[in-house]
Amino acid sequence: MRAGAARDILDDVTHADRLRDVIDAVIEALDEGLDGRALAARAMLSPFHFNRLVRAGIGEPPAGFRRRLLLERAAWQLGRGASVTDAGLEAGYNAVEAFSRAFTRAHGVPPSRFAGQPRDFRLAAPNGIHFHPPGGLLLPGQPRTSTMDLSDRLVEHDHWHTARLLEQAATLSDAALDRHVRPGFVVHDFEGPEPDVRTMLERIVFTKEVWTAAIGGRDIPPRDDCSIAGLKARLAVVQPQFTALVRRIRDRNEWDDAFVDALCTPPVSFTFGSVIAHILTVGVVRRQTVIGALRDLGIADAEARDPIEWERMIATGNV
Repeated sequence: MRAGAARDILDDVTHADRLRDVIDAVIEALDEGLDGRALAARAMLSPFHFNRLVRAGIGEPPAGFRRRLLLERAAWQLGRGASVTDAGLEAGYNAVEAFSRAFTRAHGVPPSRFAGQPRDFRLAAPNGIHFHPPGGLLLPGQPRTSTMDLSDRLVEHDHWHTARLLEQAATLSDAALDRHVRPGFVVHDFEGPEPDVRTMLERIVFTKEVWTAAIGGRDIPPRDDCSIAGLKARLAVVQPQFTALVRRIRDRNEWDDAFVDALCTPPVSFTFGSVIAHILTVGVVRRQTVIGALRDLGIADAEARDPIEWERMIATGNV
């Protein structure tokens, strides 16, 4: 089956929704050891229609699809220091020997040697669907755009403006930073109010941290240091990661590729493009609010240059 077959299936909305249900059922049951009949029941399909939908949609039988995802996850775990025994048990193998044989057939190297070699944990797949750390899926998307030429400017301006606002906020006392100058200000209900400058700035940084980690398959960094110095340090760590991530997505035209975040309950899928747009958009909302709050706190020249003014400033060397 050709690699684009999954995308052809996903062009049909009804099939896409049904196939997504099936994929969700597989990932939710990844560690439950369910057979094909049980997986079909989880997806509320007969075994016949379940196998037919999966084969037509992703080019792999359900059992082979699940086994490949588990072996990809095992390889990722081995690369992070897991023992062969633990990785094998989590992949559903009760005997190390059986796991070793299956792993070696799939990856071309025994699990005991995998961590010591620079190898990708992903295996060849007819559909572009792969395990995505720490517990989700990476899904191919149907491209709708060729490039996003504004990405460099948007990312660089976002970083410069955030860093500048942090510098200006550093001149305030802790009491001023924590003063409720914007009571009732809420960007997202699930995050709660952001009444003070410190909270707004921390959430600008954390939004970038949490999504960069989610897309990159890394652990979410701690957010316990909310001092301005701490926020500067956190931004200095996450910004190069975020910039590299956006450039990779742009260069590979992966804006419409999606990943399933299994840490959400139930698992939720996001496209790379929507997440990057989310980070930059909510960053603008918060930065504009911080500008007004800083002015209220006595910083009359709170940085407000938009991308046009910022680019002219760079061109004239007035950075």
